[in-house]
Amino acid sequence: MASLPPANLALDGGDPRKSSIRAENTVADVPHVDDGGNRVVSFEEYMYYASIARAKEKEANARFIAARGPRTFKNVIKGRISKYEAHEVSTQVAGSISAVETDEKSRRDGAHAAAEGAGAANYGVTPEQREAASRALRTASWGTIFYLITTDILGPAGAPWAFAQMGYGPGIALYTVFGAMSYYSGWILYTIFCGLDSYRFPIRGYGDFFYRMFGPGARHFVNVAQALLLMVNVAVIILSNGQSISQISRGSSGETTGICFVACMLIFMAAGFLLGQIRTLQRLGWLANLSVWLTATLVILCMGSVGHGPNYAAVEASFGMPPGAPIQTFAGMPPPGYTTGGEGFVASLNGLNIAVFSYGGALLFAALMAEMRHPVDFWKSLLIAEIFIYSLYLFFGLFVYSFQGQYTYNPAVQGIALYGIQTAGNIISLVSNLIAAVLYSNIGLKVVYNEVFHQLLGFPDLTTTIGKLWWAALVPIYWAVAFIIGASVPQFSYIVGLVGALFILSFTYTFPAWLAIGYWVRKDAMIDEEEQFDPVTNTYNYVDHGWKRWKRGFMKKPFFNTFNIFYFLGALVTCALGCYSSIVSLRQAFQSNIATSLSCTPPL
Repeated sequence: MASLPPANLALDGGDPRKSSIRAENTVADVPHVDDGGNRVVSFEEYMYYASIARAKEKEANARFIAARGPRTFKNVIKGRISKYEAHEVSTQVAGSISAVETDEKSRRDGAHAAAEGAGAANYGVTPEQREAASRALRTASWGTIFYLITTDILGPAGAPWAFAQMGYGPGIALYTVFGAMSYYSGWILYTIFCGLDSYRFPIRGYGDFFYRMFGPGARHFVNVAQALLLMVNVAVIILSNGQSISQISRGSSGETTGICFVACMLIFMAAGFLLGQIRTLQRLGWLANLSVWLTATLVILCMGSVGHGPNYAAVEASFGMPPGAPIQTFAGMPPPGYTTGGEGFVASLNGLNIAVFSYGGALLFAALMAEMRHPVDFWKSLLIAEIFIYSLYLFFGLFVYSFQGQYTYNPAVQGIALYGIQTAGNIISLVSNLIAAVLYSNIGLKVVYNEVFHQLLGFPDLTTTIGKLWWAALVPIYWAVAFIIGASVPQFSYIVGLVGALFILSFTYTFPAWLAIGYWVRKDAMIDEEEQFDPVTNTYNYVDHGWKRWKRGFMKKPFFNTFNIFYFLGALVTCALGCYSSIVSLRQAFQSNIATSLSCTPPL
C-alpha cells in the first residue's frame, strides 16, 4: 500500500449501506441467530463447523476440476482476463467489508426473533438452504484472488524514496524482511480463517477474527481502528492529489505557485464528496481491472523519465534540500545531509515506515477468502502476489534511486522533472485515487455510522429513508474532516509514514501476531481423545479450564508460540519507533517552515 496505490480499487463494490450477503433468489440474508443471538457460540463449535465446511469444499472443488477438464493455454488466458468474474468478486468484497456491522445488527434482531420461537427465528429456512445460499456466493478461484491481492497491495510509488533514506543494503534487507513477514501474517489469517469459517458462521471481515477469539469488545476496537485508518487514508489521498493539481496548475515553467494549494485540496475534496453520494458503486467495477495497468503505466513513466534528472524544485520545497549537489547513492545508511527524511536513524525509520506502508493489505484478506470457492488455495494466491509485489518494489525502487540519489521524491510520479510526463502521471493518479478515496470514505463512514451513530446514539439504520438522508448529510462532513487532517499536516512522506507505522503496521503485523497467540493456544488446548463437540446440544465437554488449559495449549508448540509473542512485541516496538520518527520529522518540518498548515504555498 505504498504511497497511494490505485490497487485499492479492489474494494470496489455494491451499495456500502447494504449487506453483501444478499443474493438474488437465495436466502443468504437471513440472520444467523445462533451466532451471538440467543446463545454464545464457543471457539470449539466454530472449529467443528469449519472442519465440515472445508471437507465439503474439497469434494466440491474436486468435482469442479473434473467437470472443467484439463487446462489449456486458451482457457487459462480466457479465465484470467474475464472481466465478469473479477468484477463480481470485487463487488462482493466491498460489500463484505461494509457489512460487518450490519451483520451485528442482524444477529441482535435474530436473538429477538429467537425469543419468540425457534421456527420464527429461522424464518422457515433449513440449515441446508442456508448452506446452499452461503456456498452460492463463494465462486472466486485462487487466480482471481491473486489478481485482487495484487491490486489491493501494489503501490510502488514510495519505494525509491524509501531506498534514498536507507541505502541499497538496508533497503533491500528491510523490504525483504517485511515482505516475508507480511506473507507470514497473511498465512496466519489464512490458517485462522480455514479453522473458524463455515457456512453456518461465515467470516466476512477482519473484525470477525477478533470477535471469535476475544469477544465483541475486541471487534469493536478493531472496527474503530479500521475506520480511523480509512479516514486518514482519505486525508493522505486529498493531500497527495492536491499536490498533483498544484503541479499541473503551475505550468511547464514552474515559476508561479499556480492555484492556491488549499484550493487544490478543496477541489479534490469537493469532487470526492459529490461522488461519495453515489449509492451503488458497481458501475465503477471496471476500474478494479484497470488499476494494475494504471500502476504499470506510472512505473513506466517514472522509469522512462529519470534520465532527465530529478525534480529539484519539489525536493527543495518539501524538504529544504538545495539543488546543485552531485547525485550520490550509498550502499549503506546515507550520511547526514544526503537524506530528506531526517538525519541518521530517524531517516532510516522514515524509510522503514514507507516499506511497511507498501505491504499493507491484510485488512481485506478475510473478505477475499470469504468469496473463494476453495479457500484452502488462498496460500497460492498470496505467495505469488507477494513475490510479484516484492520483485517490483525492489526493481522500481533501486532503478529510480540509482538515477535520482538523494533527490528522490515521494510519490515518485511527482518527482518527474519533465512537465509533460509529470502531468500525464498526475492525471492518471488523480483519476485512480479519486475512485479509491470514494471507496475508502464509503466503507469507513459505514463503520463509523454503525459503531457510533447507530449503536451508541440511536440513529436509524442506513437502509431506511431517514438513514439514507443522514448518509447524504454525513458524507461531506466526513470528507471535510479528512481535508482538515490533510491540510493541517501538508508533508506527504511523513504523514504517510505515520499512517504506516500506526495503522498499516498494526493490521499487517501486530494484529495477526495477536490472533496467532490466541488461536493456537486455544486450539492446542483441546484434547481430541477426551473432548468433543456435540452438535445436538451445541455443547463442548471441557476437561478443565483456566491456567492449566492455557498452559497445555502453549506448551504443545512452545517455540512457535514464543516466536509469535516476540513477533507481536517486535511489531509493537516497530510501531512506536515509526511513530516517533514521523512525529519528530513533522515537528522539524513545521519548525523550519517547510510545512505550513492551511497555506496557499504548495509544499512541493
